[in-house]
Amino acid sequence: MTEPHQQRISDDDRHRTAEFLRQAAGDGRIDLEELDERLEAAYAAKVYADLVPLVADLPGAEPVVPPGMVVAPRPGFTPAAPIDAPTYSTSIAVLSGADRKGVWLVPPSHTAFTLMGGIDVDLREAVFTTPEVVINANAVMGGIDVIVNAWTRVTVEGIGILGAFEEGRAKVAPELGPSSPHVRVRGVALMGAVTVVRKPMPGEKRKRLRRASD
Repeated sequence: MTEPHQQRISDDDRHRTAEFLRQAAGDGRIDLEELDERLEAAYAAKVYADLVPLVADLPGAEPVVPPGMVVAPRPGFTPAAPIDAPTYSTSIAVLSGADRKGVWLVPPSHTAFTLMGGIDVDLREAVFTTPEVVINANAVMGGIDVIVNAWTRVTVEGIGILGAFEEGRAKVAPELGPSSPHVRVRGVALMGAVTVVRKPMPGEKRKRLRRASD
């Protein structure tokens, strides 16, 4: 019988660990650089033993690992200072473009406005400060793409006037659960487009191909 720590993990296990790490970063327990390193290791993990070192020094990590494995705090651990990730409450592009991507803190609401321009609001690696985030997206003769990952719940409530306000074709299947964050997208697209797209995590497809070849 395979020992618990040598059992193969699923994509859901990787996603759950990643969300746990983002929450730890939002609480100020790990800094931005360490969050990036741990996220990369989480998506490259193959068995539960690969995940344990990533969460062993963080309180409340027991749900991340299977029964039979004990996650003990690392000796001498002290909480890190609050992470230095940027916080953006607005994204504005007038005859230009704007991108929000990578690791950044998302407040309870974020306003995106474009006039004859383009905006990408990429939430795949973002740290949510609340379980639900409202994106107020308004596009006039321009485009706004709101990008979410597989395990983020989405509600699209906007209106298209001579334009489109919609959830686009997903690039990855939804993997929703009770702890999935919720993104509510509201606003108006006037002769423009607001599109919500579900995509894999950055680099995830490449890592999956590498794992498959191992």
